[in-house]
Amino acid sequence: MSKFKKLFYSQKVAPYVFVLPFILSLIIFWAYPLISGIIMSFQDISFGSRSWVGTAHYTKLFKDKFFITAVTNSVEYMFLTLVLMIPIPLLLAVLMESRITKAKGVWKVIMYIPALTSVVISGMLFRMMFSEAAGSQMNQLMTMLGKAPIAWLKTKWTAWIALLLLCMWRWTGVNMLYFVSGLKAIDGSLYESADIDGATSWQKFRYVTLPLIKPTTIYVITISVYAGLSMFLESFMLWNGNSSPKNIGLTIVGYLYKRGIEKNDLGYACAVGMVLMIIALLINIVQLVATGTFKKEES
Repeated sequence: MSKFKKLFYSQKVAPYVFVLPFILSLIIFWAYPLISGIIMSFQDISFGSRSWVGTAHYTKLFKDKFFITAVTNSVEYMFLTLVLMIPIPLLLAVLMESRITKAKGVWKVIMYIPALTSVVISGMLFRMMFSEAAGSQMNQLMTMLGKAPIAWLKTKWTAWIALLLLCMWRWTGVNMLYFVSGLKAIDGSLYESADIDGATSWQKFRYVTLPLIKPTTIYVITISVYAGLSMFLESFMLWNGNSSPKNIGLTIVGYLYKRGIEKNDLGYACAVGMVLMIIALLINIVQLVATGTFKKEES
């Protein structure tokens, strides 16, 4: 027992003991599922049996019109969320940190509360708000504007208004707080120097805030790319299932769920998942290179 205790408290062994839980969780919950998914994407899986099919799933995948629709929808959704969820939270964060905003803590709490709401509840609320019934909130608004009620969730552009508003309602506050954290890291003396030089508010934002908040912006873009491509539950709840008119709400993860869970085609679903991972990886690498993240510092 004394030898074990001595070994356990050894300065050489202790670091490995502390990192062991992280290493085990990484292997069990990330590395093992990833490797298993890659292997399963080359297999045809049925109850109690597996057979190797090579690249048959991938060959079929790129001829699958439903998969192409899902990829198109997910990429469009990701792009639109980036357009909305980067500049708007950034401007709100700048406003939040300005002198004109009072009770900043209260406003931050109010902005963050939607993120604590379950996606299931949020999706149900937005489905009722954008219902085609004349009594739904959005159709009541249309009536007040002198317009006829709309079947919001049956055409793509109106349905995507609902989907994007749901995204903005839930995540604007979260991204805003990321940017607030980035703004707090900027040395206030830089703004004082800009004031002395007679810089306008726009010049301070352009030449001080934007360059110095770049690391935070890159982080928010990176997680937003992943979140946009992996969106599923919002669409599922908005259409009350994984089926939408003309597949206007079908996403890559939704199609993965349809093939893997609803049709029990796990091998094909794993191939869909691998393509999703590659798309997300490539898009993030491109944006990281474009923003200079991988650029070596000059000595």
